[in-house]
Amino acid sequence: MRMRKKKYLEDRLAAVSDILFKIDTLDRNFNTSILQKEYIDFEEWFGNSSPIYLEIGCGKGKFAVEYAKAHPEINVLAVEKSANVIVGACEAAKQEKVENLRFICGSAEYLEKFIPEHTIARLFLNFSCPFPKKAYASHRLTHRKFLNIYKNLLCKGAEIHQKTDNMHFFEFSISELSQSGFDIYNVSLDLHNSDFPDNIITEYESRFIALNQPIYRLEAKLND
Repeated sequence: MRMRKKKYLEDRLAAVSDILFKIDTLDRNFNTSILQKEYIDFEEWFGNSSPIYLEIGCGKGKFAVEYAKAHPEINVLAVEKSANVIVGACEAAKQEKVENLRFICGSAEYLEKFIPEHTIARLFLNFSCPFPKKAYASHRLTHRKFLNIYKNLLCKGAEIHQKTDNMHFFEFSISELSQSGFDIYNVSLDLHNSDFPDNIITEYESRFIALNQPIYRLEAKLND
């Protein structure tokens, strides 16, 4: 079901425009659109040259806000394709006065157009949509199509951190990562019954905890 457009959405987006970049391209074919680069000057936007950690699919921004607050030495860049959703995340960042957090509204397929190569020091994929039907496998954010994008964005030695409640999606992710040249480690099949420190609980995660569902987690980085 499509989410109803929020009241005063355009005014609310304008009010957070200093921390929000909206992807707006006339070329709807990302394969051709990304050939013409329009790189964001992140040093100017953040006001510093700290490492940049990227979250794709930030939702309402709970993880991004809390992570940025806990790590002022890191710049956090959060991506969400729905303007209806990301506006709330931006407003939360403003309310919390989080200075090291910025947002991009748009689809992950276009990120190579706006983010320079080897800019991202860590990538978070928190409870991405699993797209259960096999016909939609290429939409999963750990499909090799996206992993090839991440390879261009990630710095040498950068890690991917993934969390999901979906066992089949997790198995799919492990397979795709392995076949795409990533080493996988720190795997947990039940995150909240493990000794993993400093886990930030996302909006979705709190629901799954209440339902007593296991949370799957992994870390991965490209083979040297």
